[in-house]
Amino acid sequence: MNPQLISTIAQLSYLVLTISLAIWVCETLHKNGRLFVVDAFHGDEARGAAVNQLLRVGFYLVNLGFIMFFLSTGTYPEAAGDIIPYLAQKLGIVSIVLGGMHYFNMRNIAKMRSR
Repeated sequence: MNPQLISTIAQLSYLVLTISLAIWVCETLHKNGRLFVVDAFHGDEARGAAVNQLLRVGFYLVNLGFIMFFLSTGTYPEAAGDIIPYLAQKLGIVSIVLGGMHYFNMRNIAKMRSR
């Protein structure tokens, strides 16, 4: 197969997988984190909902920005057998970043709850 075609397939696969992962994580956190955010604001539903929405937007901006930026780093695979290791490395790093964002958000929510 043409190395350019292999590279394009790998890059498109990376984008589809990582953007899907970011959407799934964000929507899961938004839905299930609502109670924690409202609790952090001592039951103030309106403020909790607004902050939860702002967290969602921020999560998307940071993670989608990172996904796009990270696409341009490293070397692209030139052989079909290199696509899986390429995707595994890229998806692994994106997953760590998503986990880090979740940890950062939860730590801040916990701080707000304790005030």
